[in-house]
Amino acid sequence: MTDAERIATLRMHNQRLIGASSFKKPAEVVQWLVAAQAQDYYGAKWGLGQRMRDASDDAIEQAFASGQILRTHVMRPTWHFVTPNDIRWLLKLTAPRVNAISGYAYRRFELDGAVFKKTNNALTRALRDGKYLTRKELRDVISRAHIDPGDSIRMGYILIRAELDGVICSGPRRGKQFTYALLEERAPKAPDLGRDEALAELTKRYFKSRGPATIPDFVWWSGLTSKDAKCGLEIVGTELGKETIGGKAYFSSPSKRTPIPDLKRAFFLSPYDEYFIAYKDRSVTFDPQYTQQEAIAKLSFDSVLVIGTRLIGGWKRDLKNSSLVIQLKPFAPLTKAQKKLVKTAAERYGDFLGLKAVIG
Repeated sequence: MTDAERIATLRMHNQRLIGASSFKKPAEVVQWLVAAQAQDYYGAKWGLGQRMRDASDDAIEQAFASGQILRTHVMRPTWHFVTPNDIRWLLKLTAPRVNAISGYAYRRFELDGAVFKKTNNALTRALRDGKYLTRKELRDVISRAHIDPGDSIRMGYILIRAELDGVICSGPRRGKQFTYALLEERAPKAPDLGRDEALAELTKRYFKSRGPATIPDFVWWSGLTSKDAKCGLEIVGTELGKETIGGKAYFSSPSKRTPIPDLKRAFFLSPYDEYFIAYKDRSVTFDPQYTQQEAIAKLSFDSVLVIGTRLIGGWKRDLKNSSLVIQLKPFAPLTKAQKKLVKTAAERYGDFLGLKAVIG
């Protein structure tokens, strides 16, 4: 096994994509991952499902509706699934960095502390006592507070800031529409950690669930500074293992056991699945004939088809007449054995959705 294959296999195992998963609930997966990127909502639900035992789309939707998992802007910035138990300390740790990154947009749309105070107060009043409102309804709330919600981008930053300030988070969906709720009502007993404790918690759980990974990987994923990442590793100390591979320092759980790669399995993954998005350097998952940039360009923003540990192409889904239709875009023609693995993976996805899977 090459170094790249070993790293990729360990990452898959630690992310619970391979090996026997003990997770029976969506919140258990999210708790293990700390946060899972979720702007592709349907892909993110399937990402949780692939890390669970006996998962279904309906069960994950119910967990989201009931608030067992929440969706909010917490890092980089983009939407992530988080648990109510983690949401407050994560926001406290990462929000300053996200606000700094968003500073130019705030200035461009004439959004400052005074405006955000008014918008946060208006949102709090409108959502109090268990009300769940859509983005369109919250536009009206902002307008009635005599604040111009502006275009969709300005309104988006108003809502993002309210999320980062710990005012709002996701509510249950209303049909296909997302709603917002008050964070204090969705996570009333969420613990708040001191900064060093929060930094240590995030550092430890990132490397245990995604290792082997490097400091630049952690910085990319968390949005924190290199100084913060190094500080977190110092606080955690021997709770993490360290090894040098190809001249780079990798950190992970102290266990030295290398699992056997599951080369006889295919995976339909979202382009934002943590198997890819959690690392700045994703080269271990690509065929050596392609650079990371070339492989990503070949995908054309499709979802990601993986066999074993390696990305071999893209895919798209379509729901037609109670069927899941999957279109494949492999980088090279699939072998007979690969087609069989892909068919099995498609059937697994169909079972998750409660639909018949068809490869188009």
